[in-house]
Amino acid sequence: MRYSILFAALLALLMAPSASKAQVGISVNIGPPPVCPYGYFDYPPYPCAPYGYYGPEWFVNGIFIGAGPWFHGPANFHGHVNNHFDPHHGYHGHLPARGEHAAHRPGGGFHGGNEMRDGRGHAVGGGGHPR
Repeated sequence: MRYSILFAALLALLMAPSASKAQVGISVNIGPPPVCPYGYFDYPPYPCAPYGYYGPEWFVNGIFIGAGPWFHGPANFHGHVNNHFDPHHGYHGHLPARGEHAAHRPGGGFHGGNEMRDGRGHAVGGGGHPR
C-alpha cells in the first residue's frame, strides 16, 4: 500500500503541467512611403492628400518631406495643414491616386492652414497659434 501511494504521488508530479515561458517577438515592416503628388495623410492607410492640404514648408525643392512613419524632417518641425481637405474632417473631394503625377506645384496651392502639425501626426497648434 505504501508503494502504491508513493507511486501515485510520483505519477501525479510527472503528469502535472509545467510552466513554460513563451517567447514572443513582433516585427512590423511598413514598406516604402506612398508615392503621392502632394504628400499623404499621416494616418493609416496613408491615402494621398489633395492639392492644398499641406503648406509649402512640407516640401523641399518640390519633394514632400514625409509624414507619419516616413517623416524625415527636423525633430522640432511644425508645419501648416488645411484640414478642410482631410476626409476625417468631412472632405469629400478628389484624392489623388498613388503614383499620380502632380498637376500643380506641390505646396503652391496652399492658402493658409487651420492647424499646425508635427511630422508624426500630432496637432501642435491651430492656424499657427500654439496650443
